[in-house]
Amino acid sequence: DGYLSPELAAAFQHIRPGTRLVSICTGSYILAAAGLLDGLRATTHWRNTDHFQRVYPKVNVDPDVLFVDEGHILTSAGVASGVDLCLHIVRRDHGMEVANTVARRCVVPPWRDGGQAQYIRRPLADKPSESTADARHWALEHLDDPITLADLATRANMSVRTFSRRFRDEVGTTPNRWLTSRRVDRARELLEESDLSIDAIAARTGFGTATSMRQHMNEALGVSPSAYRRTFKAPV
Repeated sequence: DGYLSPELAAAFQHIRPGTRLVSICTGSYILAAAGLLDGLRATTHWRNTDHFQRVYPKVNVDPDVLFVDEGHILTSAGVASGVDLCLHIVRRDHGMEVANTVARRCVVPPWRDGGQAQYIRRPLADKPSESTADARHWALEHLDDPITLADLATRANMSVRTFSRRFRDEVGTTPNRWLTSRRVDRARELLEESDLSIDAIAARTGFGTATSMRQHMNEALGVSPSAYRRTFKAPV
């Protein structure tokens, strides 16, 4: 509860500035106790997020995500989310192809949609048979189309309001954020694996224009499409 043992405090004194630090599950308590998460966004297991926020009010706790990347400090939710975080690190350092290979060898998905909110036990909905899964599957096959929230709700035979609420319960984020994230993922694949122009990739991923894709990639990844391609596209 906010206390760092003398042994751990001494160990942290030997860590060089800029060293990458990673916590899995409630290991984030140790980083927070050392003051390393002050002013940063972080996460931990969903059962502990409220307590974590009370103990460390200077930390911006995000209870919905599987992991948080703040540059040289990364935190994950539950233990299984540590796998997601480790794959993210491999993806960041070595590219999507290497991360996908590692995931296959470990027999785990290379990327899980949504956050840990989808794993929290909630009261059953009035109609538990209804789901947004079909709408999500349809959207992934039509990323190049101008998909609206109303389109998704129609595919699920729900009102926009009901669909939005159920989508967040199932996936852990909003439909628009999920759709943008999937488009960014697809753009990354095309930037790595194809010689298509930035404009062509923007069209194929539903961003419409290179300017729009550049904006969304900068927000999601902190780099432009051209910079991402220079970093991750393997030379011929």
